[in-house]
Parts: sequence; structure tokens; C-alpha cells
Amino acid sequence: MNILVKASLALAISFSANWVQASPVENLSAEMSKQIVAAADIGPSSRFDGFLAQTISQDFFSDKPVLVHAVEKYRASKSLSDGELHVLQRLLGLYTRVKHGHDAMNTLAQLVAIPTFRVDGVEQHDNPEFHKFSRALAAIAEDFNLAFRNVDDRVYEVSLKGSSNEVVGIHAHADVVPVTPSLWQLEDGTKLDPFKLTRLGNRMYGRGTEDDKNGIVVSMYAMKVIQEENIPLMRNIHLLVDTTEETSSDAIPYYFSKNPTPKYNLALDGGYPVVIAEKGTGSILANFPERAGEKNENATAEIIAVSGGLAINQIPGASVAVVTTPEPKNLAVQLNKMAKAFVNANGGNFSIVADAREHDVELTVKGVSAHSSEPSGGVNPVSRMFMFIEYTQQKKAVFKFNHVTDAASYIAANWGLDFHGKTIGIDFSHDFMGPLTSSVTLVSQNNSTFTVGVNLRVPVGRDSAVLKQHLTERLSAWQSDKSVALDISIALREPMYRNPKGPWVNALLDVATENLSMPREFGSSAGATSVHNLPNGVQFGLAMPSKKYTGHNANEFKRVEQFLLDLQIITEMVARVGQMPSLE
Repeated sequence: MNILVKASLALAISFSANWVQASPVENLSAEMSKQIVAAADIGPSSRFDGFLAQTISQDFFSDKPVLVHAVEKYRASKSLSDGELHVLQRLLGLYTRVKHGHDAMNTLAQLVAIPTFRVDGVEQHDNPEFHKFSRALAAIAEDFNLAFRNVDDRVYEVSLKGSSNEVVGIHAHADVVPVTPSLWQLEDGTKLDPFKLTRLGNRMYGRGTEDDKNGIVVSMYAMKVIQEENIPLMRNIHLLVDTTEETSSDAIPYYFSKNPTPKYNLALDGGYPVVIAEKGTGSILANFPERAGEKNENATAEIIAVSGGLAINQIPGASVAVVTTPEPKNLAVQLNKMAKAFVNANGGNFSIVADAREHDVELTVKGVSAHSSEPSGGVNPVSRMFMFIEYTQQKKAVFKFNHVTDAASYIAANWGLDFHGKTIGIDFSHDFMGPLTSSVTLVSQNNSTFTVGVNLRVPVGRDSAVLKQHLTERLSAWQSDKSVALDISIALREPMYRNPKGPWVNALLDVATENLSMPREFGSSAGATSVHNLPNGVQFGLAMPSKKYTGHNANEFKRVEQFLLDLQIITEMVARVGQMPSLE
């Protein structure tokens, strides 16, 4: 019998009479793990046992007799204490990183190359690119000897069998947010293909490298190693790959309408170490009927188009407006003069440029892209575009009044450049979860309607019904006062807050903080994931809170070193959670 089977069985009977719990064994530190990785020399045919033999023969293990003894006990098929078992689980993670790190990056490149963003008018489960992704995942699973199910093209399930009926769900997602290819250019002029993984130094650029195809890849390699090394698990592990996380979020509910819901769930779509609280999400969509421009004594120009975020949770890097005018050069000069004053008066950390063309002016506001859950990490060009339009109207009314100027007036009066909801009077903060945030993001237009969307992230502390009522009253009052034709829709989702006690979350916390040398503290997130409403749902990486999150941004990237750490940590986590006698 494999020694990890013996250890798991011994743990499962809660230290029976013949089980003697040893003194606590201190696990490998992050620094020692780095030494092990640097010294490792294994090839494609190497196995875990050989890696262990090589590791304990290194000079830096000479003064670690307790750790050497734990490894020797495992190799001699002797029973392990809980602390010794944790050491072996960490070494398994290091082994996976060393052996499969390069291959895992190639697999990530394979998945990034499939453009799994939402296409207007096409359901995700009908999108040929998602069918291609499913086939790719099925082939990888087969190669790894893992069970694979495509559940009606909504969720892809990859599983490891345990010895009980209990299931732990690991959640990641295949869908990505859309891209604006022209914005995928580095400061040195290097142009990037969003759907081709490009490695430059310690960065792997490509849509989905950070959000969230990396989570799929590291999970599958962790499961591969556990399978091929015959590591026994006391519970089943299901990797659930969502196809609608960035859009309708209806794929996971569909899956659970046909399959049992895991009692324990973790999302690899947030931050380290362990996030036990997620803000509620909200969207406020303002729909303005398109109307012909109204002339006034100063205005001969009309804004006919504005670009913004392509999704409600995306702050883009730029917003562009097209302005028709009989005098493009004169208007461009006028706008650039006002732009300089506006930029200087509002922080100076963005740019506005008006370029005269043959029959119109292209007005471009450049900021810094970000995920809407972290507006402080970016500089929002969409809100600045509308505020600049309103600024020019107040100064000289150079634009004809139409649905775009109506939207600019709406943004200026109710949202402004503030991203805490102060302008509309909904700002508040929670001691652990932080402040409410608001981001002007989505801009869309069809033949009859111009829509502007605001994304909210709401912590615990404010009743959703009361908040919605406040927003409704304030926006209705503004609409009545300005006599603007406008349809408002408001949707709010409750925040999530988990109990920070119990073996489940604390085992996860140990694995993350020890490997990453982080304080042993639970985290909170402004980003909502697919585990928001699921039993015992938490986030477990894969982003470092100390680093700027690049998912949803132009030039999205994953750091190579962090990707390899993720591979190491997720392997250890799956083994640890899978072998614990109880998660209660």
C-alpha cells in the first residue's frame, strides 16, 4: 500500500490506538523551497520518489534531520504524522513545478490562442470557439488520464476520484473579456497579439494569462501528478470550468441544476492568500434614446460615437469619440486648448488629444486600464471623456445637444470622477471589506439607444433594497429636473462573507501564506467569483494582492515566476485538501 494511503487511513480513523502523534514538524519555508527548486535536476521520465532521493541528498538538508526523517519514512512505506504528511505534500508541489513548469506554460499558450470572448447574438454554448476549447481540454484530460465531461457546453468538468462521496469544487473559467487589438502595444512600441502568448522576460502576455486560463492549467497539472503518482484522496476533486463567468454567469447554476453541489468550493479567480469576503456587484444602466443634435449659437459640431469598456466590469485604456464638424482643424485646436486646462485641473495623469481629419475630429482620452473591481488601480478614460464633454458644454457649448451630451450631463451630475459613489451619496466603507466603489465603464449604442453602464462593488453594511431605493430616487429626481428622456435599470447582488474558522479555510491559509511568505491573514475582495453563492466558497489565488492585477486590461500578462508558484501551490493544496480527514 502506498504510504500516503496509510497516512490518510490513519488520519481518517482519528488517531486510533496504534497511532502515536509525533511532535509538530515545521514545514519547508519559502526560502528552502527556492533552494530545492534551484538544485533540482530531473527529466521527463523522473518520478516523485527519485526527486525526493535527490532532494534530501543536497547539502542544505544536512542540518534538517527531522525533514530528512519524514522523507525517509515515506520512502520506506512507514506511517506519517500529520506534520510529516504536510511536508510530503509540499514536496509534491515542488516536484510538479520543477517537472512540469515548462510544459504548463506551453499548455497555457495553447488555451490562450482560442479567443473565448462573448460574441453578440451568440450564446456561449453555441460559440464555435468554446467548442474548440472544449475539445482541447478533453484532449489534455485524456493525455493526463483524467476524467472529463462536457456538460451541455456550459461547464467542463475534470475530476479526480477519491475514496468517499464528498466533493471539493475548484472553479476557474474559460471565457475572457473582449479586446481592443490596437491597445495591445507596449511602451517601447512592441505590438502584441492578444491571442498569442508572448513571453518577454518574466511576463507572459495574452488575454486569459491572468484571468483565468492560468487557473485551468495549473489545476490540471496538479491533478495529473496526483493521478500518475497514485496519491490517494479521501474526497473527489472536481475542476469546474465555467463558460459565462465574465457575462451572464448562468453556466454554473445550469450545471448545479443537473449535478450535486460540492460542499466545499474554491475559486482560482481572485487573490491570495484566502479571500473569505467578496463585495456585492451592481450595475446601473442608463439608456438614452438617440436624438438628432439641437443647434445652438456656438455649436456646429456633433458627437456621433463614443467608445468605452466592452464589458461592464472593464475599465479600458482609452475612450474615443468621433465628432462631425464643417471645420475639423479649428475644432481640434479649440478642443486641445480646453483639454490642456481640463487635464491639469484633474490630476494630470491622463491625456486628451483631438485630431482633425477630413470631415471630423477624433477625440481620444487615454488613461490606465483596470478591472472595475479595483478602480484605484487605473485611470478611467470613460468617466473623463464624459466629464470633458460636459466641461466643454459648460464653457462654450461647442457640441450640439444630443443623446451623448445628455449622457455626459448624467455622468457629471451623478458619478463624476470620484469612484466611491460620493457624488450620488452612496459612499460608505466596511472595516474588513473596504469601501464601496463605482466605475463608469460600459458604453454601447445601437440604432436607437445609447447606453452607459456604471459598475458598483458593495461591501457588507448597507441593505441592498435601501441602496437601490436611494439610487432610484436620486436618478429619477435628476431626470425630472433636467427633462431628459432616460430609462434606468439597476441590479444589485448581495456581498459574501464566510466564517474564518474551521479546518477547511485554515488549511488553505497555511498552504498559501507559508509558500508565499505572507502574513497569516484572511483577505477580502471587490471581485465576485462563481463561488459567491456556493457552500463554503472562498477565493484561493491566483493573484498577489501586492501586484497590479492585469486581467481585463490591454497587455494582460502573468508573471512567469508567479505562474510556477501557482503550479506548486495548487498541487500542494489539492493533496492537502484531498487527504484531510475532515474539512468541518
